[in-house]
Amino acid sequence: MGDSPGKIRVIVAKAGLDGHDRGAKVVARALRDAGVEVIYTGLHQTPEQIVAAAIQEDVDAVGLSVLSGAHMTLFGRVIELLKERDAADIVVFGGGIIPEADIAELTAMGVAKVFTPGAPTTDIVAWVREALGPRRAA
Repeated sequence: MGDSPGKIRVIVAKAGLDGHDRGAKVVARALRDAGVEVIYTGLHQTPEQIVAAAIQEDVDAVGLSVLSGAHMTLFGRVIELLKERDAADIVVFGGGIIPEADIAELTAMGVAKVFTPGAPTTDIVAWVREALGPRRAA
């Protein structure tokens, strides 16, 4: 751990039963191309598996991709588990097909940023660098 102090480390995960991972892969690739260390967990991960991986990999953030409509439950559970495991400093962000009305609620719940379909990967990369870069510089 801590072998690359300057590199932001992010887990990109697909939570739940949703089988569409193109968006998650596009984001993972864009972040990698920008010099972020990305751990891609693959499909059908439970919040428990995602949080265990995040802690084990010592990441700065968890990026969740949710298209199934279960975003309130899945994001909520990940945040809850991170708190339970004293890892609430891990930033949770994500994207997917999320109604505008739910974004405010997710933010109140502790989700740092929600990207909706069509968000340019350049915006996602810029946000990750801005939000997480200073953590690794410390």
